Order: sequence, then C-alpha cells, then structure tokens
Amino acid sequence: MNKFDNNIHLSTHRSSSLSVFLVLVLSLIGFFVIGPFLGLLLAQPFYDGSFANFQADMLHPYENPGMRVPFYIVQGMATLTGMIIMPLLYLWFIEKKTFGIFFDKRISLLPMVVASLIVISFMGVNSIFIEWNASIDFPEFMQSFENWARKTEDMATRMTEYLTTFENSGQFALAFLIVAILPAVGEELLFRGILQNQFYSSTRNAHLAIWIAAILFSTIHMQFYGFIPRMLLGALFGYLYYWSGNLFIPILAHLINNGLTLILFYLYDLEVIETDVSNTEAGPLYAVFIFAIITAILIYYFRKFFLKAKTDI
Repeated sequence: MNKFDNNIHLSTHRSSSLSVFLVLVLSLIGFFVIGPFLGLLLAQPFYDGSFANFQADMLHPYENPGMRVPFYIVQGMATLTGMIIMPLLYLWFIEKKTFGIFFDKRISLLPMVVASLIVISFMGVNSIFIEWNASIDFPEFMQSFENWARKTEDMATRMTEYLTTFENSGQFALAFLIVAILPAVGEELLFRGILQNQFYSSTRNAHLAIWIAAILFSTIHMQFYGFIPRMLLGALFGYLYYWSGNLFIPILAHLINNGLTLILFYLYDLEVIETDVSNTEAGPLYAVFIFAIITAILIYYFRKFFLKAKTDI
C-alpha cells in the first residue's frame, strides 16, 4: 500500500506508455524545433549582423562574447517552450487537467526550509559521485563510446563555462532566469509532475516510478560523465515530491541547486571566493561523511513530517 498516496492519475482513456511517448515527443519538438526558432526571432535584434550569420554563430556561440545575450534568449525560449508550454498544452488539451493539480496539497514554511537544507547538504554528498563518474574509464572494446562521451562532455563543459561567465550583473540576472528558474519549473513539471506520475500509473510502484523518471531526467541531458550524480539528484527531487505531494517542493529544491551553483560561479568570477564550482574533485571524505549524516537526518525528518501529517488527517 502507498503510505503517502500522493500520486496523480493523469491518463484515464489511454495507456501510460502512450502518454509518456506523447508528452516526450511534444517536449522534444518544443525544445529542439519550435523554441529555438522563436528564440532566434526574439534574439535577432540583439545581434549585429544578418540572420544567416546569426544562425551560423549560434552553432559556436562561445567563440563570440557578443553572442552571450542572444544565446541566453534562444536557450530560454527552448526551455520555456519544450519544458513548460508543451507539457502544459499536453495537460490542458490531452489530459483535460490544469497545472494546479500538482499543488493541491498545502505546504507550510517548515518543509520548504528543510527541503532547501536537504538539497544544499546533498550537494556535499554528491561531490563524491561527481568525481567518481567523471573519472570512469571504459574497456578497450567500448573505446568508441568513451570517445563520443568525452567529446560530448567537453562540449557541455565548454558551454557551461560560457553560460556561467558574466560581463555584468544584468547578464547574471538573465542567466539566473534561464539556467535556474526556467529549468526548475519546466523539468520538475515534465519529469516529476507528468512522467513520474505516469510511470507510477503503469508500474504501481512509487519507488520504481521515481527512479525511472530520474534515469530519464539524467539521460536527456546527454552528459554521461555526469549521469550518476544527476540521476541521484533527480531521485532526490522525486522523493521530495512523493512525500510532500506538492510539486512546489521539488521545484524549490531544483531552484536552490541550480541557483546556488550559479551564484557560486558568479562569486568565483568576481574573485569573492576561491572555490571553483566547475572542479569535479570531491570534498574531503570526512566532510562528505558529515554531509551524508546531515542529509539523512533531514530526509528522515522531512518524510516523518508528511507521514505524521497524513496520519493526523
């Protein structure tokens, strides 16, 4: 029996597998086709040149510092369209439901604070998985896959460096919207709100649904050398949603994770701090152990809080 019973049954007239396929196709079309096209149109006034040159420069934006704002706009429209607008259209027109179904259960301030502390503490724990995943070597027969994975990771690293290098506070504010706020809302709506609930409907197992959604969440980022830590983070968001029953909690946790990382990048660029967030080395083992204990205690309290709230009803 599901102790929390917080899962939402979205599809009533079709299989969950078909629903998953439909929403993923719509989201991918929005993210890779419609969103970037709209972004190019909106970003054109911020580019000094022809539309043809603009399209060419968008393929390698890191080679031109003047492309940063236009690239933010294109990336933002891709995320907005693919991760928010298309899933919402799916909800409205196919499932005949509204965004509000994910926020029916009321949430007080205390679990919001605890969820924020959980994700901050988990960042210390996850550092050991980041280091391990980044240093994986494959056997000889998988050399072609390793070369592809390394190339993809290098491109993603280069793009991350470009997106997190700011010439002024205005660019940082725009980046915060594009890198922190929009993905927090969109990715949680898609992966936790829609897909996790659909996977539960098909498997009848909340834990299996959480981990399938987390694996898909990590896979879609196409960064193998960050696959494990991102999957664990996705699972954490999934459990926060499962226990609380309110999508605002994983959205907040996701925002804290992305936003804090972005702030640390900015402070490092300003030479306010000496810690380079892009460094994949784990913290000292004693620190990771302490963070693991803190995270476990906070998660235990968070889960117990909502379990008690359910039994008190």
